[in-house]
Amino acid sequence: MSDRQTNQDVTGLLQEWQAGHADALERLLPLVYDELRRVARGRLRQERPGHTLQATALVHEAYLRLTGPGHLTPQNRTHFFALSARLMRQILVDHARKKRATKRGGGATVIALPDATPAPEIALVDILALDGALDELTTFDARLCQVVELKFFAGLSIDEAAQALKVSTATVERDWTVAKAWLRQRLSLPPDP
Repeated sequence: MSDRQTNQDVTGLLQEWQAGHADALERLLPLVYDELRRVARGRLRQERPGHTLQATALVHEAYLRLTGPGHLTPQNRTHFFALSARLMRQILVDHARKKRATKRGGGATVIALPDATPAPEIALVDILALDGALDELTTFDARLCQVVELKFFAGLSIDEAAQALKVSTATVERDWTVAKAWLRQRLSLPPDP
């Protein structure tokens, strides 16, 4: 099945679900599950060693929050993954807060902040510090924060992020560059090599 056909199938199932066909969710999960796991594994791979949250648990929690009572209403595949990205961010932050609270101020959860181009080393960032910085970035420019969520948490490409935000790819490329620089400065990360 082509990517285009899969995108149409996901969008169609989301529309069926919104129209009240509960069985559409059962057909949706197999189409999105592998990609959600890939994204979750990528995020968790950048966590510190010994992290207790597993990719499967992250995917299941995000899917439950997305489709459960009071659920959000994604319009299409890209919007579905954008909402999933925001939920994964929230879940990772909640997990880090719980972990920190149980350790009475113990070690912080760290994740990697990837570069637009591959770098020899990936800088590690405290997830709670990143969350705070993203909240601050939202007050400065909400779209910059959305670009970070789409690229970093959902693993979307520049084209997919542009489609989700309904802006040009050039705009997303600029926003991604600005957001990374702003976060690097805010989180005192080393500059790109």
